[in-house]
Amino acid sequence: MSAARAIGLVLGVAADGALGDPRRRLPVTAFRRLPLRSGVLAAAAAVAGGALLERSSRGRPLLQASATAVTTWAVLGAAGLAQQGTELARDLEECRFEPARTTLSELDPRVADGLSAIALSRASVETLAENTSDAVVAPLVWGALAGVPGLLGARAVSLLRRSRAGRRGHWAVDRADELVHLLPTRVAAALTVVAAPVVGGSAGGAWRAWHRDTIAHPSPNAGRVEAAFAGALEIRVGGRTVYPHGVLELPVLGVGRNPDAGHVTRAVELSRVVGWLAGATSVVVAVVLGFGRR
Repeated sequence: MSAARAIGLVLGVAADGALGDPRRRLPVTAFRRLPLRSGVLAAAAAVAGGALLERSSRGRPLLQASATAVTTWAVLGAAGLAQQGTELARDLEECRFEPARTTLSELDPRVADGLSAIALSRASVETLAENTSDAVVAPLVWGALAGVPGLLGARAVSLLRRSRAGRRGHWAVDRADELVHLLPTRVAAALTVVAAPVVGGSAGGAWRAWHRDTIAHPSPNAGRVEAAFAGALEIRVGGRTVYPHGVLELPVLGVGRNPDAGHVTRAVELSRVVGWLAGATSVVVAVVLGFGRR
């Protein structure tokens, strides 16, 4: 069964890369609409369905591999994140700020209106880092640990957090999100340290920013991978951030210059490498856990 789950993860990651923009995939759009439109109950129903599917596939490797592959393909956001990040970098390079603000708003709930070139670049690096953890690393980590329900649960919680930000009942969703992403954000930060030299970044800078600058961050999770990205790219992120429900004064993460369009391009490359490493790590974990159960 460990081999079947690992094979499913590999096929799902490959499908995400080969089929491109996830916004045009029916399974993806259908899944994303559940928590966004129908709330907690619909997301819970999707996870429960995944648990039933996982249980019914025990002892049937072909079914388990197929179910894991399709679910991984449906929830993984690596290809779409890379495409939108590339659009952001291109628009910033060409000083096309309104399209950049529109793309940023699709990825992040912050208020993008009126952001300058530097602020847009900073926000782009931050959201690329956070989405790499939430939409790529977290589903793969939980997919390796718990199979289909892990894949669905990790992605559903992230979507719920965004849809309910600042609304009634958001506190419970925020706490659930923090719990679900407690491990994946640390995995994402560690993989960022490993991936930094591949994109010409600083592994030491990523490590130092991760362990030095996140102490003052209000989130136990988000600041870690954002700090690691900033340290890897040798830039500064953080500071005043405006959301529809209020303004947050976030700590400065990283040491160096303010980011520009070139740093956004490198952040996209870093996100890709972290995603590949996360895919390989999830396969190894699934196999090791399978042998451990035996």
